[in-house]
Amino acid sequence: MKLNTTLFTLPQRISQRLLQPGRGPRLPMLLTLAGASILALTSGGNLWAAGDPAAGRVAWTAQHARTDGSPARSCASCHTANLTQAGQHAKTGKVIEPLAPSVNPERLTDPQKVDKWLFRNCRWTLGRACTAAETADFLAYIRSQ
Repeated sequence: MKLNTTLFTLPQRISQRLLQPGRGPRLPMLLTLAGASILALTSGGNLWAAGDPAAGRVAWTAQHARTDGSPARSCASCHTANLTQAGQHAKTGKVIEPLAPSVNPERLTDPQKVDKWLFRNCRWTLGRACTAAETADFLAYIRSQ
């Protein structure tokens, strides 16, 4: 994801997400996107270079306790620890295609899909939006697979 695709579409993506009818304030997502843009700027326009794959790998398997008594979750709960393998959603049972671009070249090619799924999955797994640094680390880890 180069600077020109990230920053030049950022205002449009922010306004689309913030102005969705019936959805509450989207400030956490706005801050995540703004932080990712700053990381892209400070890393020479390459968002992937801003993240740390090793930190992303550690965060990928980190367990996050649930307040409702359900089992703790991690990214690996659904996507597995091996990103070259298919996963399965912990709640719905839906098959999730491998995330590793080495076996699934379609992954990480559409910035809108990446934004959408990171936003949803961070909230579902961590109970909050991912920070810009977490997002960059996750993307660097996934891309390294």
